[in-house]
Amino acid sequence: MKRKLSFILLALMQLLLMCSGSLAQQTVSIGDSKAVLLRPSDPKASVILMPGGDGRIGVGVGGTITKELNNQLVRTRMSYFQRGFAVLIVDADVDLAQAVQFIAEIKRPVTVIATSRGTLRAARGIADGARPDALVLTSGFLTNESGGRENVANILGTPRDLPHTLVIHHRHDGCHWTSPAGVDPFIHWAAGRARVEWLDGGIASGNPCKARAYHGFNGLDEQVVSLAAGFH
Repeated sequence: MKRKLSFILLALMQLLLMCSGSLAQQTVSIGDSKAVLLRPSDPKASVILMPGGDGRIGVGVGGTITKELNNQLVRTRMSYFQRGFAVLIVDADVDLAQAVQFIAEIKRPVTVIATSRGTLRAARGIADGARPDALVLTSGFLTNESGGRENVANILGTPRDLPHTLVIHHRHDGCHWTSPAGVDPFIHWAAGRARVEWLDGGIASGNPCKARAYHGFNGLDEQVVSLAAGFH
């Protein structure tokens, strides 16, 4: 019951925040893809949010999002906006280089923040030429030791193109693709271009690879946002 109440309260808070920022929230086109833009009147920097799962957020009219609403980056999007960031929440098929160029015209520096499978899409975008000023990888598919050969290090091949990078990872992430064992090898592979912030605590519930588990930083949203927003 307490868990259900906490998620109801979270949904109500997000609804109130969305209403307060509705005039700044809009649907935009990035090439052939749709995205949601949250634009404060005087942004101090920009972030691109790349959700996990299949990455399809169901962009509707007026900046609405209909899918992946509980994904950690989707559910905290207004927290970045409230901190003064221009926020671009992208769909799975976005051309990341175009997305970086689009929001850079609003305000630099541009930080890409990706979570779970979104970290793979971020890596592919960077491998294809996207050049954000900074990169934040949360619950990432980082190295072979993370649990599979499809990972950031293998996609990039070399850390040469890796931006200034922050890894945010839960010490007890139980997802078999994002094992904490993959973090230290990634930091070593990055050759000075990445550092890690470990989180602990929170709530673990249900599928260990989903948003309500440690993997999704359940109960730790403000800590994740504070770390990511402070890195650029």
